[in-house]
Amino acid sequence: MHDPYRITEKTIKEPPVSFREKLKFLGPGFILSASIVGSGELIATTVLGAKAGFTALWIIVISCLVKVTVQLEFGKHTVLTGETAMGAFNQLPGSRMGKAKWPVWMVFALTIPKVIQIGGILGGTAIVLNMLTGFPIPVLSIVTALFTGALIYNGKYNSIEKLSLIMMALFTILTLTSLFSLRLTEFRFSFDDVLTGFGFQLSPQLIVFAIGAFGITGVASDEILAYTYWCIEKGYASYVGPPQTTEVWKRRAEGWIKVMYLDAAVAMVVYTTVTVAFFLLGAAILHGRDEIPMGNEVIETLALIYTQSLGSGVKTVYLVGAFFVLFSSLYATLAAWTRLLSDMFGQFGWIDFWNLDQRKRVVSRLAWILPMIWAAAYLFIELPVLMVLSGGVVGSVLLFLVVFAAWHFKYRRSQVISSGPVYNIAFWASVGCIIATGIYGLMKVFE
Repeated sequence: MHDPYRITEKTIKEPPVSFREKLKFLGPGFILSASIVGSGELIATTVLGAKAGFTALWIIVISCLVKVTVQLEFGKHTVLTGETAMGAFNQLPGSRMGKAKWPVWMVFALTIPKVIQIGGILGGTAIVLNMLTGFPIPVLSIVTALFTGALIYNGKYNSIEKLSLIMMALFTILTLTSLFSLRLTEFRFSFDDVLTGFGFQLSPQLIVFAIGAFGITGVASDEILAYTYWCIEKGYASYVGPPQTTEVWKRRAEGWIKVMYLDAAVAMVVYTTVTVAFFLLGAAILHGRDEIPMGNEVIETLALIYTQSLGSGVKTVYLVGAFFVLFSSLYATLAAWTRLLSDMFGQFGWIDFWNLDQRKRVVSRLAWILPMIWAAAYLFIELPVLMVLSGGVVGSVLLFLVVFAAWHFKYRRSQVISSGPVYNIAFWASVGCIIATGIYGLMKVFE
């Protein structure tokens, strides 16, 4: 049985040259989009639009665009070295606690409060199912947890990629249809309304919501980490082969890095388009209506996005779409967390991560355990919006560590494939925006 984490001379494959051939090797970005275009867009982005109107659109656009080069730096490092995210973090400078260095422990510590965020996603999914079936929300929370675990329990990369693509396509079509249909309703908006969203103004009362949205929309910190596992399991690192300094190896590595860049670019176009659509729907329909969802009524309130634009007869269609939005994020997140946590456990020395059988057992067990923990978190708090936004704030903090790691990969680890000036400018623009936004947000929160 081939282990995608084991890179040998036998796994080498020449990169595709034509654009059409490259498209056949896309995939990690599909899983990333399924995770990104989920709770953050349906809940955090829409709530920000409802509270701020069009004026906060700039936050959403920057959030989607600014983190991409950091994601690419992680992906590039993985393709060139074959290192997982936590394996690379364990190479960062600093002190150790046992076998793992402080960055690995920091990610582990920040993962704990992220349980609340994912619990909010699971709870939102249960609320949708309640509106569709009438069964009690607590029961549906447990059923959702078990169903998600069953899908990931033996989930191989190919099945995760295909199901993510299907769910992504379904909710993308529904959301864009709803946005275009606003032209036929009283909630239609003009291009001038959209332009007001780039005045770079934001009320102090909206800072927490904006920072939460910034942390959770676009490529969030945990999704940047997850991307390394999908690049490995898709085969990019295996196809490049063990690191060498020969010209043949460099040419092959450059070819597969270009494929990875295309994969990330396609994903960026998808999730940016849908994220902006969610925001505009929230700003157009919900802003000024005093209907800002916070508790279990979140889905019912957000249903106005679809029923007001397409008519009350499509409420069931909306609920089905909302299910796929939330469940796709839950599904992709569980798939990523099983990899991330098993990698952490390996760095801690708790398991042998490179033992295929042992790693598969840990992944399978986490597939059952994690959803039940998330369900328990939701049933205890029962405030899905605040739960999701709290995860966004934590994600913004984790972004500082991710940015430091990306800088270290680029300038302190030997990279045999150099980056061009345009890429370098984009990288530092990303780093600057992430740091500035994070510091500004923390100052506003604590002032």
